[in-house]
Amino acid sequence: MVNQFTINLGFYMLMPYLAAHLSGTLGLAGWLVGFILGVRNFSQQGMFLIGGTLADRLGYKPLIIAGCVLRTVGFAAIGLVDSVPALFIASAATGFAGALFNPAVRAYLAADAGERRVEAFALFNVFYQAGILLGPMVGMLLTGLDFRVTCLVSAAIFAVLSAVQIRALPARRANDAPRGSGQRRERVLSQWRTVVANRAFLLFSTAMIGSYVLSFQVYLALPLEVRRMGGDGEFGTAAVAVMFAVSGLSTILCQTRVTAWCKARLAPGRALAWGLLTMGAAFVPLLAAAALPVPAGGLGLWLLAAVPPTLAALLLALGTMIAYPFEMDTIVRLSGDRLVATHYGLYNTICGIGITVGNLLTGAALDAARAAGVSALPWLVLCGLGLACSAALYGLQRSGRLTRPEAAAEPVVV
Repeated sequence: MVNQFTINLGFYMLMPYLAAHLSGTLGLAGWLVGFILGVRNFSQQGMFLIGGTLADRLGYKPLIIAGCVLRTVGFAAIGLVDSVPALFIASAATGFAGALFNPAVRAYLAADAGERRVEAFALFNVFYQAGILLGPMVGMLLTGLDFRVTCLVSAAIFAVLSAVQIRALPARRANDAPRGSGQRRERVLSQWRTVVANRAFLLFSTAMIGSYVLSFQVYLALPLEVRRMGGDGEFGTAAVAVMFAVSGLSTILCQTRVTAWCKARLAPGRALAWGLLTMGAAFVPLLAAAALPVPAGGLGLWLLAAVPPTLAALLLALGTMIAYPFEMDTIVRLSGDRLVATHYGLYNTICGIGITVGNLLTGAALDAARAAGVSALPWLVLCGLGLACSAALYGLQRSGRLTRPEAAAEPVVV
């Protein structure tokens, strides 16, 4: 828990201000800034399967530590170098670091929690969101001095975290991790084929893409809507800050209560379906706002700009609170407790690709809808996405596919 809080603290105190540093302090072109940030995202999303595979083979602790050490080096380099090739390497290193420790952290937690995985992942999400909430505030103070100070402090946080974990984190590895040295390539291929052959897992992963596309709109569509209505001045900045605060604080304060309520009343698949339905319903306030006349200015305009996106962010947070612990638990169940980190790695890759495609389509839809004067269309589509994914999860639950693994229980021989 502390590990993930500290990882998010160090990450989010730096990343929100990186683009401004690259374009402002270093004077890089916009396309180059986007490319450097894209390299970081690709090196993380594209390598999750590698990180999960290594965690199942070598143990969870070494991969967690390796990721933290690599991010220490990467963040320090971002603050100290100014050449484009070095920035590319540093950005790729920080992304690959996430691919190393993310599947390992979740598999470690699942193994350590045993039968209390749902409660453990609920608490995990509290620490996760606390790091996201606190990180940008700390980063804003440090960046006010110098962005390089932010980078070095973030690197120091990861260095301390690495040392503490080397000393204090108990070793843990997958029960089926190979300990011999023969035919390693064939075992890796068998490992991947076993996961890919798990149809129930792949269907579940595909159905859950919508949850990540919807939740990511807190960073994309909702801030754009606030600024479209309220402008780019102090009001727009304050409204976006309030929106993020409401989203993060609601999770910190309510996650464990929501999970306890859902676990007592709902089967895991039904909880997932309700979570996705809630996330789809998050865009209803924006649909309703689109039907209202836009005030010329004053308090009415500010309320119309701030309240619907904030309500949407709150409902997205609630939907995530409902779904996330059961989502993480379902992955373990569908894996049959075999190759858990590899399953998490492939799951993150599938959802990461979905986020990228979904954001491109959402951004294009926002531009096209506003140009055509149909501002409600993107919100209608996002509502429909939540409804469709909720129906898919309900169907998987009814068919029994979310309660038993398919093919993952038996290894595929290469």
